[in-house]
Parts: sequence; C-alpha cells; structure tokens
Amino acid sequence: MRLHKLLLSMLLLAPTAHATSMVVKNEQGQALAQVMVTRTPAAQPEQDLSDDGYTPHGVTNTTTTVLTRFSNALGEISFDSTAQSMNYRARAQGYVDAYFTEIPEKLVMQTMTAEQHIASYPSNVWLSQLDFGGDQELKQAFLLNCAFCHQQASPFMRNERTTQQWLSVIERMGTYGSRLPEDDHLAVAELLQKEYRELRENPERIPEPRQWEDHLSAIEMTEWPIGDGFSQMHDFLLHPNGFVYVGDNLFDRIYELDTETGEYTVYKVPHEEDARLGGIMGNRFKVFPKMYNYQGVHSFAYSSKDGNIFITPSMQQALLEFDVTSKEFIIHKMPEGFYPHTIRTDDQDRVWFTMALSSQVAMFDRSTKTFKMYDLPARGFMEWLTIKSLPLIFSIDPENRPLPSPDRESTGLPMPYGIDVAPDGMVWVARLYANDLARIDPETDKITMIDFPYNGPRRLRIDADGNLWIVAFQDSLLVKYAPDTGKFTHYELPVVNEVPYALNVDRERGKVWVNGNQSDTILGFDIASENWEVYPMPRQRFFTRDIEISEGDGAIYTTNSHFPTWQSEGGVPTLLRITPLQQ
Repeated sequence: MRLHKLLLSMLLLAPTAHATSMVVKNEQGQALAQVMVTRTPAAQPEQDLSDDGYTPHGVTNTTTTVLTRFSNALGEISFDSTAQSMNYRARAQGYVDAYFTEIPEKLVMQTMTAEQHIASYPSNVWLSQLDFGGDQELKQAFLLNCAFCHQQASPFMRNERTTQQWLSVIERMGTYGSRLPEDDHLAVAELLQKEYRELRENPERIPEPRQWEDHLSAIEMTEWPIGDGFSQMHDFLLHPNGFVYVGDNLFDRIYELDTETGEYTVYKVPHEEDARLGGIMGNRFKVFPKMYNYQGVHSFAYSSKDGNIFITPSMQQALLEFDVTSKEFIIHKMPEGFYPHTIRTDDQDRVWFTMALSSQVAMFDRSTKTFKMYDLPARGFMEWLTIKSLPLIFSIDPENRPLPSPDRESTGLPMPYGIDVAPDGMVWVARLYANDLARIDPETDKITMIDFPYNGPRRLRIDADGNLWIVAFQDSLLVKYAPDTGKFTHYELPVVNEVPYALNVDRERGKVWVNGNQSDTILGFDIASENWEVYPMPRQRFFTRDIEISEGDGAIYTTNSHFPTWQSEGGVPTLLRITPLQQ
C-alpha cells in the first residue's frame, strides 16, 4: 500500500505531457494562418555565471532551447510532445499576443486596436516615413552612420527628446564609431525631434509591414539565449566539427555551442597584463557599467586544413587563432595596419581580412607565418595623407588623440569592409565609404578598383558562378556584379526602408540570404526565379549582422546583435536557426 501511494504521489508531482496540437482562430471563428507560436521551457537550467555575471573560462553551461513554429492555412499548429513544463506565446499581425502554459485545443486571438497595431509595426516602416525635410542626401548620411548598430525607429528611439538630448546622443554615438558629419549634427537632431513627434501624433502615415506568408508553416525556428543585456554577439561561425562558435565583441569571449544539447563552453580571449580596455582604440564605452573588450572579437573564419578558427580582434594589431582541439589561443602580432575586420580563408590555407581604418587588405600565410599587406588606393591627396598619418595618430594616448573631422564623403576613411574569395581564387573587397570594389589577384598582387554605382557596399559573398552579391546599405538594395561582363544588376528588397548589413550565398541551392536588421526579418532570394521569401524573427528588435548556412540541410543561422542588447525583446542575445519542419 505504501509503495502504491508513493508511486501515485510521484505521478502527481511529475510534469506530464500535455496536448501538442491546436487550432488558432479569430473572434469570428475563422482559422488564422501564420500565427507565430513560441515555446520556452518554464524552468531555466542552472548556470555558473560567477565571472561578473558571465560563464568563467573553460566552464560548460546549458542554455534553454526556444522553439517557434507557425500555423498553417487551416490555423493548425503542433509541437513535439514533452514532459517538461513550457510557456507559450502566440503572436500574429494585428492581434494581441496570447500567453499560456498548456496548449489548448482551440486558441482565440483578440484583435488589436488601431493604436496597438501601429505601435507593433517593426522599425523599418516607421523609418520609411522619416524624410529629413525632403533632404535625401541627409537621410542617406544618417542611415550610413546611425543604423549599423541598432534599429533606428524602434519604440525606444522614437520617444520624445529635446534637440539638445538628440545632440548628446549623436555626440556619444560619435565616440562609438559613427562618423556623422559635424555640420549635420544640429540639423539631424532638430529633424529627429520634429519628425518623430509628427509621426507619433499622426500614426496613420505609417505603412503596414509586409504580411507573413504561407511558406512559414513549413519551417521552424530555434533559439539559444547566451550572454546578457550588455553582450554583443557580433559574428559567429558554423564549424564542420558540429559546434557553432559565437563571439561576444564587448566581452572578449567565444561561445562554443552544441545545438543538439544546448550546452556551451566559454573561452576568454587572453590579453597582455598591461592592456587597456578598448585596446588601441581606447575605452569608447565609459558609460557602460561593465565592459571587457581588450581585443574586440569581430569576425570568424576556419581553416579547411586543420579546422582552427581565425578571428579578427578589431581593437588590436593582431590576428587571433583558436585551436579547436587544444582550446588554446595563439596571437599573431601584425607589423602594421589598423582595425582588422571581416575575414575569409582560401583553398591554399591563407587567411584574408580587411583592415578597415588603414584601407588595407591583410593576408596571413600559415605556411610561413608571415603577413602581406595590400594598400588600397586613396581617393585623393588628403585621404592619402590621413591614412599615412595613422601610425602617428595611434601613437598618441587615446584620451588625447586627435580625430579627423568627418564629412559627407568620409574623406580619409574609405573603409574596406566585406571580403570574400571567389571560386577562381580572386579576392574581392567592398569599401563601404568609398562606394567601390577591389579585386586582388593573389598570384600577381595586382589590385583592380571598380566603382560601385550604389551607396554603402557593406558585406559581400560570391556564388558558385563567380558572381558577386553585395548589399547596398543606404539604398535598400541587393546588388549582383558579374565580373565576366562588368554588369551590375540591382534588386529591390521586399520590405521598405531596410538597411541591410550583410548577406550570404547558398552556393549549392542558389539562394542569397540577406540580413533584415531594421525589419526583424531574414530575407531569402532565389537566384534563378528572382523571388523573395521573408522570414519574421521571433523577437522584436532583432538586429542581425551575419548569416551562416548549413551545407547539409541548408539551415540558416544568425545572431541577435542589437547594440545595446537590452533594447531587444527579452533583453538577451540569441543564436537563431531556421530549418525546414520535419514532416
């Protein structure tokens, strides 16, 4: 009898598997398709966060696995059965979010008021209605310099501020890396104050965002939260060893994540004992209560020879190597150049990366452990003089270092940014502020410059046929360049006023994937049909900077890298994966 009572008690206390399928309807009883339902474990795993709120070096923790699916045309949605207690959130365009802990047979969504609906729109549609008094060039300058870290027209950004408060924000952003021309500061501050107020008072001007579409019911999204509200999960790498490596740019940490289990191990990038916060750039984030960026972990690439990972530390004159077997870091100090940025490797096991401030491309030859620097041409004498003066400028203490006054042409800062290696071995580079491309022939060291007829070529990738795919940042365009013919072709993005940060090309499947950082989306472009598919992110204010593609199943990976992270829904960065739903 006692055993029977004990077993009964255990059954009553144990979590039970609940219903796993439901139908979603509106108040009129009609089925609702494309309802986003996100499932989050109710209990969070215990984690060792004893290093100032972060996982200590070499320690393995487990994060939660958050799953999102979409209802089909009949309003049906299902999840795999689980005995774990879960929390659910249902979200649909024009409907109030619904929260529940058990899946009901039927869920009725409540219609938003007009005010609620407009307030729920993503940042890009609000941003589309800022016209800067009709000055398109001023808006272009604003987008180029003020939309590469966070969403511009989010609820936080469109709050009421005085002109002086906007000026303070603009000046502080200048210390973070924005180069909005000083002559534009007052005009931008006044226009933001005026036009955001007008939009809040006349929200009917805001266009509706693109509607979610049928293809969503065939995919699922998985998220793994890592870091905290001060982290910035900038770039990451999908490695052949099965792990995903994510870099926290502001805390010099590498997260090695196993997506099968949710386990992750953190490795802190070492620095010299006398190193200063911010490295050679100086501490630009003095207002933050905690910071640990001596190196500035930026971009990732791996060697196809031994799997070792190469990382650009943007705050140092160095290249980092991470041995994936021993878990040790190797620091390769560089003789020159400033701000190591985007990185790739080639078939000869050479490492190529852009030097954003010194307008160079660096190549690290692993066989000889030597660097070769390629100087990209200056656009004029003053720019040449500024670039040549950088060693002198950087020899001055960051607290007293003079900085060139920025102008609309970004004189002195052409900023080589994106880089990729073509199937034929040619190395291609996009210079963000110069609006041009560079082709480097590694066999002859010849550099060829090509004008880019659009604005803001940021990151680029190359498809299986050798065509370049480039995002035009301020122009809200996807651009193809065919080296064989010298022809540029542009494609309008399927969402308004997007400011695309990067892209990647699925060479096997012929698709281009674009980061929709202002619209809370990932944008998929089929090269053959020239058709778009839009994938809404499961969290609002989801700012993405990079995309990785799984060779096996074509799964898409990205990270929420909104800066500051605490402005994002949930307040924590996540690694996200989009995969076909298993039938």
